[in-house]
Amino acid sequence: MTIRLESDARLLYTGADWDYHLVRKTFDAIEHIAVDEMGLNPYPSQIEVISSEQMLDAYSSMGMPLFYRHWSFGKHFARDEMYYRKGMTGLAYEIVINSNPCLCYIMEENTMTMQTLVMAHAAFGHSHFFRNNHLFKTWTDADSILDYLDFAKRYVSECEERYGARAVEHVLDAAHALMSHGVHRYPRRQPLNLKQEIERERERRRFEEQSFSDLWRTLPRREADDGGSDPDLDARRAGLGLPEENLLYFLEKRAPRLAHWQREILRIVRIVSQYFYPQRQTKVMNEGCATTVHYAIMNRLHETGQITDGAFMEFLHAHTNVVFQPDFDDRRFSGINPYALGFGIMQEIRRVCEAPTEEDRRWFPDIAGNADTLGTWKTAWAEYRDESFILQFLSPRLMRQWRLFSVLDDTDNDALEVEAIHDESGFREVRRALAAQYDLARHEPDIQVVDVDLTGDRRLMLEHRVLDGRLLEERSTLMLLRHLANLWGYPVSLTEVDPKSEHVLGIYEDVEPELRLA
Repeated sequence: MTIRLESDARLLYTGADWDYHLVRKTFDAIEHIAVDEMGLNPYPSQIEVISSEQMLDAYSSMGMPLFYRHWSFGKHFARDEMYYRKGMTGLAYEIVINSNPCLCYIMEENTMTMQTLVMAHAAFGHSHFFRNNHLFKTWTDADSILDYLDFAKRYVSECEERYGARAVEHVLDAAHALMSHGVHRYPRRQPLNLKQEIERERERRRFEEQSFSDLWRTLPRREADDGGSDPDLDARRAGLGLPEENLLYFLEKRAPRLAHWQREILRIVRIVSQYFYPQRQTKVMNEGCATTVHYAIMNRLHETGQITDGAFMEFLHAHTNVVFQPDFDDRRFSGINPYALGFGIMQEIRRVCEAPTEEDRRWFPDIAGNADTLGTWKTAWAEYRDESFILQFLSPRLMRQWRLFSVLDDTDNDALEVEAIHDESGFREVRRALAAQYDLARHEPDIQVVDVDLTGDRRLMLEHRVLDGRLLEERSTLMLLRHLANLWGYPVSLTEVDPKSEHVLGIYEDVEPELRLA
């Protein structure tokens, strides 16, 4: 048995108490390992210490440091505070903002070891992922997001003062209801530039003040179509940019009754929704990256004698809780833990790179035995999203270790059927089924604007391309269409269509607006 003597000169801290000098000293030590030894490329970091109430406040407003006001944020704060005070839920150790500099909030109640873990996890793990993953490069603008949020907050406040809080609330309610349908899902030609968005708003306002369009009010009305062919259909759709899957974008550009300030609020909500879109596609990878980074850094700090054995044991206890995955029949099971899955796959990548088996060489010929774990990690963090990451790197060994299996849930059958298990013949099917769980297209309905009745009642026509026979839930669909009609100003209809046969599976006709927002 060997005993490692701890040198007080090398220790970053002793005990649980912390102060700002220790936080700075420890941050520098972490940065040396992360940047100089591991070669990570994070944003510059800004560490801020907050209370539990400030953490709850950040929860309520999507984790952003500043935001416009809306009643739903207060509702979320009251709910989370009640759960926290009654001990029904805990709080995150940290919140990290995808910005430049990267804002990392740490809890004042944390011990010094937890502050060390959190800085390694958030200020270097998450920050490196934010800065280097291609989805975040395409869809976010870390340099300008804080300036844009400040603009959004001021703009909404000015609208409340000028047009009334109730009028602004109606627009925000409708925009929030459509938020998940307010993103562009295909890469843009140029990266998002929020500073340009702020300047464009000023240009749009000047143009609005200098021009006036009475087009929609003066359009002639005619009786409903008799069912004959419409020779102008293609031209009309092309002129309106249809079909359009981004509902907020279409309303912002085409809604006939909205005032300039209402369109700008829709644009603000749409840009915020787009900003969070990459996070919804990379939860497993993002947390897997951050957890892998903090695990490597904390081990390195212990190896070099910069933290005590006691601090390392405290870290291992917290880390084990983070990556714990209950079995499917455990009362604590609530799905796949993204921390556990992401970290597990990252550790499998390390094993395959450094000590592959013959099985690994068959499944991962490109990386097996390459002895470049860090390089393989960085490539995965940069080039993949959750679905493709799992398809590419989930190993048979991890599937056996987790005893994964695939279940067929057929609505026409009273019993569930185990379709594939963790054996040689079932590996590919299990991996495909698990990856599909992280495909947003399977969780978010494909609803598109397909036509507008320009010469009749101005009805907006939408189409839902049904996936795997799953129709929309009626009550929530009617609520969404009502919000859509309120923004459009005229009736809205939606048709559910089988994309293979083009058969109509359901129709929601002529949902009328309840409010006149203009």
